[in-house]
Amino acid sequence: MLHQIDEIQGIGLHLDLVLRKIQDAYLRRFEALGVDMTIEQWVILHQVYELGEDASQRDIVQSNFRNRATISRVIGGLERKGWLKKTRFTGDQKRFKLELTQKGREIIDSVLPHAHQLRMLAIKNLRSSEFETFLTVLDTIGNNYT
Repeated sequence: MLHQIDEIQGIGLHLDLVLRKIQDAYLRRFEALGVDMTIEQWVILHQVYELGEDASQRDIVQSNFRNRATISRVIGGLERKGWLKKTRFTGDQKRFKLELTQKGREIIDSVLPHAHQLRMLAIKNLRSSEFETFLTVLDTIGNNYT
C-alpha cells in the first residue's frame, strides 16, 4: 500500500476528506441543537471551559494552530454572542482573561454531551490497539514535516 501513495493522490486528500466529514457532522449537530456556532468557536469555547479560571487568550493562541489575529476574531465573535467575557487578569494588565458567561455555560452544557457522542462515533468499530496505532501513525506523519 505504501508504494501506492502517488496513485491515491497523496495522504493529504484523504485526511482532508475525513476532516470535512467530521466538521460537517459537528455543524449538523450544532444546527439540530439550534446553536449558531462554527467549529472554531466551539474549539475555543471548549478550551476556555477546560482551562477554567486560568483561561487566557495567550494560552488559546499557543494551543491552537491559528494565528493571533484569527483567534482574536473568533473570541470577538464569542463576546458579541454573549458567550464569553474578556477582561484583564488582576495584577497582570498584559494578558486577557477569558471567562464563560452564563449563556456560554449553557451552550457548553447543551453541546458537550453531543460532542462526546460524536467523538465516540469516530472510534466506533475500532479496537483500542487500532486507534493507538492510528494516533502513532498520524504523529509520525506530522513529525516527518517538521
